[in-house]
Amino acid sequence: MLSLSTMGAKARTIESSSSGVIHFLTNQSELNGYPKSASSPKVVESKLTNHHENESIQGRDRHRFLTWNGAAIAKRLASDGLAVIVNYAGHAADAENVVQEIRAAGGRAVAVKADVSVPAEVAALFDKAEESFGGIDIIVNNAGIMQQGLVSVADTDDALFDRLFAINVKGTFNTLRLAAKRLRQGGRIVNFSTSVVGLALPGYAPYAATKSAVETLTNIFAKELRGREISVNAVAPGPTATDLFFNGKTPEQIAHMSKMAPLERLGRPEDIAGVVSFLVDSDGAWVNGQTLRANGGIV
Repeated sequence: MLSLSTMGAKARTIESSSSGVIHFLTNQSELNGYPKSASSPKVVESKLTNHHENESIQGRDRHRFLTWNGAAIAKRLASDGLAVIVNYAGHAADAENVVQEIRAAGGRAVAVKADVSVPAEVAALFDKAEESFGGIDIIVNNAGIMQQGLVSVADTDDALFDRLFAINVKGTFNTLRLAAKRLRQGGRIVNFSTSVVGLALPGYAPYAATKSAVETLTNIFAKELRGREISVNAVAPGPTATDLFFNGKTPEQIAHMSKMAPLERLGRPEDIAGVVSFLVDSDGAWVNGQTLRANGGIV
């Protein structure tokens, strides 16, 4: 999900005038399928209902939109006083549910459809954000996909490789390229990587390679924006309690992964949302060009 944010009257950061956040909502679940194996790899994409959903709550079907990472981030930024553009590639009803929850809580949000791998659609997304809220100050660039299960380099076909790079790398690049010209002075950009990069898990090489590219883009782009007071960082979540994470795992596998971090639990979508909120706030202004591993100490 790409999220463009606009600052409202309650905004704590950057500037007091109206501004906007773009937030991308797609499937980028961390360590999904591990240690599960898969004989035929699938790409999981653009299904908001499966993006970092927390399956530990009761009434999952009714409350799921409150608990995956993208929704948690959008709602947290809205509660911080930002007007939010919720971008989606598919499942419009899910994006609208997130928007309605934000509005019901007194926030401002608009859902906009765009495929981040297509430059023209990203440009239209920026246009809509500026039309809706007057400008763009914050981009949360967490649109992403990954395969289900473990897929070795030898078993990765061209279609899977190309799709991973089209969304995870080209999608991020498309957004950053426009941000260089259209993000306002003093803005914030938060990209999304993964702690799989640091763990170097076999079976995730192409996916981890896309996120390594995002980390490199983050560091260099921060330097290219010198003089504009714009910070560019990345967040690298670890195992997070989501539907996509739980699917296909035995209770024993889930228990094992829950104990991998020294804090001995899975991450929660709210944990990730809190990190993003810090990075876009004035308290995080001195953090720039960095990748923050939000994983409970797993790596």
